[in-house]
Amino acid sequence: MKIQEIREIIKLVDHSSIDEFSYEFDGVKVKMKKNSSNPSQPAAVQSKAAEEPAQAPAPAAPKQAEAAEAAPTEQPVKTEAAGTGDASNEDLHKILSPMVGTFYQSPSPEEEAYVAVGTKVAADQVVCIVEAMKLFNEIEAEVDGEIAEILVKDGQLVEYGQPLFLVKAN
Repeated sequence: MKIQEIREIIKLVDHSSIDEFSYEFDGVKVKMKKNSSNPSQPAAVQSKAAEEPAQAPAPAAPKQAEAAEAAPTEQPVKTEAAGTGDASNEDLHKILSPMVGTFYQSPSPEEEAYVAVGTKVAADQVVCIVEAMKLFNEIEAEVDGEIAEILVKDGQLVEYGQPLFLVKAN
């Protein structure tokens, strides 16, 4: 198991409602527990083969580094209004990807997109899906407003914390 795979699992567990996760493959066992009072608790990785000591301490450092990262939330940004062509700035909020995955604008290829530029959205309205490890995660607007710009294309790979939408808040 590679360190990047372990990091991905840590991120997915951290952003889910799962409290405990265990995975075993080819002599490597990964076990993670979330503690609601201490979310930065490091993950434990054990190896059945004692001669592989490099695998045990590796996940602790990425988990500690990730604990320093704040959970992605919408942040106000100053940017030129999309399509206006003038220099006036507006307060816009970014909807950020909470994980690494694939961005989808609609629940299935046959259905219409959740939102388009100009769509009015409510704070709890689903605006897209980010698929990670065969799990489809609905992403909500988190603010009332209007979609000002869609920053990614359907089917595009997105990174953790990458801006997906700009929303003009009400």
